[in-house]
Amino acid sequence: MFTALVIDEVDGKVTSSIKELSEDLLPQGEVTIDASYSTLNYKDGMILNGIGRLVRSYPHIPGVDVSGVVRESTDQRFKAGDKVVVGGYRFGEIHWGGYSQLVRVPADWVVKLPSNLTLFQAMAFGTAGFSAMMAVDALENHGLKPSAYEVLVTGAVGGVGSIAVALLAALGYKVAASTGRPAEHEYLRSLGASTVVERSELEEPVSRPLESERWSGCIDNVGGSTIGHVLSQLRRGASIASVGLAAGSSFTANVMPFLLRGVSILGIDSVSLEIDKRAVLWERLAEIFPLDRLDAMTQEIGLGDLTRYGREILEGKVKGRVVVNVNS
Repeated sequence: MFTALVIDEVDGKVTSSIKELSEDLLPQGEVTIDASYSTLNYKDGMILNGIGRLVRSYPHIPGVDVSGVVRESTDQRFKAGDKVVVGGYRFGEIHWGGYSQLVRVPADWVVKLPSNLTLFQAMAFGTAGFSAMMAVDALENHGLKPSAYEVLVTGAVGGVGSIAVALLAALGYKVAASTGRPAEHEYLRSLGASTVVERSELEEPVSRPLESERWSGCIDNVGGSTIGHVLSQLRRGASIASVGLAAGSSFTANVMPFLLRGVSILGIDSVSLEIDKRAVLWERLAEIFPLDRLDAMTQEIGLGDLTRYGREILEGKVKGRVVVNVNS
């Protein structure tokens, strides 16, 4: 038997409860993991609250990330005692996820834990941190280099945003962090932001299709009208890495920045990235990121706290990263 947070749908409403389950209920997979930690991402908040129809069938165990120790494996790449991380591939959406003391997944979804990370730190990163690393990597592959111009991070107080700010700063970039939460300006500066931009400034419609060149790149976590605004201010050849949609899934923009400045929008899909590339990015994230800053932006909760925190992350009330101790 093992303990898990289980969600169910009754009369169109999603509810959650902590239950004791039998191991024989676990889905098929080559690797069985004694879970230590999971985490809370924006997508987890959506799933916990039944938003977006991300879950195909109920009852269901959510949690799109997990770290833990291999209990048993029928795949030769893994053995009992290996410390591992799982995320992506619709884990926690159509496949039972990480809010559980016991997890079973296909071996092709499993990454060995980087040697300098703890299981806790891996989930302090989670999908949010991994997505931030993917975004930085994509921007650099499209020409981003440290310069006198700032890289903009929107939704900077959230999980992806917080890690993106600290990661870019660690790599030598000048970072402008955007937020609608005035009380968190010092928090963002502590992560390495040199400038804090009010969210409302970037939500305003631009008066011209091309504004003065301001940003050398952007990691956008909010979507909506902000993308159209930022596109008009990107430097020639610069890109936006689109990671989230907290402010909306659609936007209005002019084609002139694309035609006259050669700018790009880069989609960040952390769900289906190939496992070999996933492992490489995990190693780079663990090598580059200042782990003292990771500890400072992270709080720990238990399974019983997820209902409340799942609501709060959707309301923009969660700062930094939340690690879920699945054994408490």
